[in-house]
Amino acid sequence: MKPTIAFVTGGYSGEAVISYKSAITIENNLDRDLYSIYRIDITREGWFHEFRGKRVSVDKNDFSLTLDGVKVLFDAVLIGIHGTPGEDGKLQGYFDLLNIPYTSCNAAVSALTFNKRFTVAVAAFNGINVARSVILIKGRFGSADEAVQNLQFPVFVKPNNGGSSIGMSKVNAPSEELGAAIEKAFKEDEQVLIEEFISGREFTIGVFRSKGEIITLPLTEVKSKREFFDFEAKYTAGLNEETTPALVDEAIAEKVRVAAKRIYTVFNCNGVIRIDFIYNEEKGAPFMLEINTVPGQSEASIVPQQLRVSGRTLKGFYSALIEEALARI
Repeated sequence: MKPTIAFVTGGYSGEAVISYKSAITIENNLDRDLYSIYRIDITREGWFHEFRGKRVSVDKNDFSLTLDGVKVLFDAVLIGIHGTPGEDGKLQGYFDLLNIPYTSCNAAVSALTFNKRFTVAVAAFNGINVARSVILIKGRFGSADEAVQNLQFPVFVKPNNGGSSIGMSKVNAPSEELGAAIEKAFKEDEQVLIEEFISGREFTIGVFRSKGEIITLPLTEVKSKREFFDFEAKYTAGLNEETTPALVDEAIAEKVRVAAKRIYTVFNCNGVIRIDFIYNEEKGAPFMLEINTVPGQSEASIVPQQLRVSGRTLKGFYSALIEEALARI
């Protein structure tokens, strides 16, 4: 009997549109000779599977489907949801209660890394280079100027939870722009992170575990044609330049790889993650920006780019993720 796998997509946030783009690539590269695959759309309106032109609702009591009178239970879940509830630990906690393994980081790690402030705090505690920052809680702070008085400008202002650079701004000097940037970020989250700008080259790297080995993919260097790598730059053709593999000295690349493996270990990650870094020439070291525990998987996304350069097939890669999950049964 082939293992029965639920592939979950969708989500409750603005990142759902990115989830559906990733879903196209993932579905086109799942090995149906090895697995019985059922796509589950998770939306605020309901959780369902398309079956013969109709939506069949998921029984949330045991995460099952009933199709033609036959109950379908799942051996593992392939998580393809960016944002909540697939990247912030909520779904992971649900699957833990049901004892169903899944392909991403566990509930605690997913929740931690979804919170940017907590992520950099844990990283800094473990000696990993990060930018200095402050956190603002809506309704619980004084003036913005007082909050940032110990930070050097420029700064980035961003929602503390979430991804895809939604609600993010760069502020070059103390001004009215700071208040506008904070207000923009608060529209996306109840917490806002303000962190110092780190100058240098931006690199991002995919990391995953297969058969117990932590594997790093080839580096990608990101150069935005906008002031920084915001949502539009990430998802609008022509607004950024991504070079895979990055044209970089091997000594620098090795520093990034070593840092990436250490971060994967320190945070006890599972599945594939993508870590963003700034390499600061003055310090001669990579600074971690953030950890993405459900990185994009569209054809143009960075992890698929890195997989192609590494010589790995997407089909083999997704099978490796599923096998790692199944091994945890």
